[in-house]
Amino acid sequence: MGLIATGSTTFDEPYHVARRFASLDHISGGRAGWNIVTTSNPDAALNFGLEEHVEHAERYRRAREFYDVVTGLWDSWADDAFVRDVESGVYFDPDRMHVLNHKGPYFSVRGPLNVARPVQGWPVIVQAGASDAGRQIAAETAEVVFAAGGAIADARQFYADVKGRMQAIGRNPDHLKIMPGALVVVGDTLADANRKKDLLDSLVHPDSGLASLSVALGYDASLFDLDAPLPDIPETNQSKSGRQRVIDRARRDNLTVRQLAQIAGGYGGLSIVGTPSMIADTMQEWLETMACDGFNVMFPYVPGGLDEFVDRVVPELQRRRIFRTEYEGRTLRENLGLPRPTNQFFRDSDRATTRH
Repeated sequence: MGLIATGSTTFDEPYHVARRFASLDHISGGRAGWNIVTTSNPDAALNFGLEEHVEHAERYRRAREFYDVVTGLWDSWADDAFVRDVESGVYFDPDRMHVLNHKGPYFSVRGPLNVARPVQGWPVIVQAGASDAGRQIAAETAEVVFAAGGAIADARQFYADVKGRMQAIGRNPDHLKIMPGALVVVGDTLADANRKKDLLDSLVHPDSGLASLSVALGYDASLFDLDAPLPDIPETNQSKSGRQRVIDRARRDNLTVRQLAQIAGGYGGLSIVGTPSMIADTMQEWLETMACDGFNVMFPYVPGGLDEFVDRVVPELQRRRIFRTEYEGRTLRENLGLPRPTNQFFRDSDRATTRH
């Protein structure tokens, strides 16, 4: 089990995030991950003393520096810094401690972190942006990307773009796992699975759908004619890629605002609907044609949807040898096939991941 939590780089402080996730990694024995978000919802700014949201490009500039500070704080201590020698009274070796003394455009952080280096070196770095700025920061920093599901051709383009950016800056593309979100609906037949999906979609309340659409667009959708096509919308400070996906779908499928709100209130990404064999076919195609490295699987309801996937789809994936039958590692990083980061300040002291 991995414990991946979101921490906003726009409305939090690097020291808080570094301490919080280092503590979680120690408590969990190396199961923690940090999902880096810049926070796309403009209303969030109103809860943090701001009259309006931070501009999109600035949010990403701040996020890049935020990442540098957090990872620098995690490397405050060499792996062998804490001696804990009762006889000599030496608790830690001061020569194995690094004071960060970071001063940048957004942050001034002295350090060191008052928590030992995490079990995994760093908690796994997760990111989900798909704009140009989001893709670049993913290529520079991320180890897992929660990608937006959609057409497989678009997914292949995204995969090639982000992995290509990694190669261009000297990162190993295998050190990033791209995982699109996938809502999986299992049925005895395709008709049965579609019936389940249609029932779920019908439960979206119109007001909830409009609210979700407004958040996605960064504009009050209730002002539009609900039975007309989506009008041209002024540029906003909303998530660029998410907003554009909604607009593109409205244009491509010739949807009314009401129909688009119905989709926005449910799940508008990749849905894999069918029998266990059909679902496995789709997943296998995505994996084998470089559209992804895995999936962020979501369930239409719990626990039933989870049970159906585990009991019916997972055995089919295992039969095809595209899903493991056991977990080889002890940490989240090991089970994702990711290397333990070298301490940037104490390269001589790296050790194998601590076993708990």
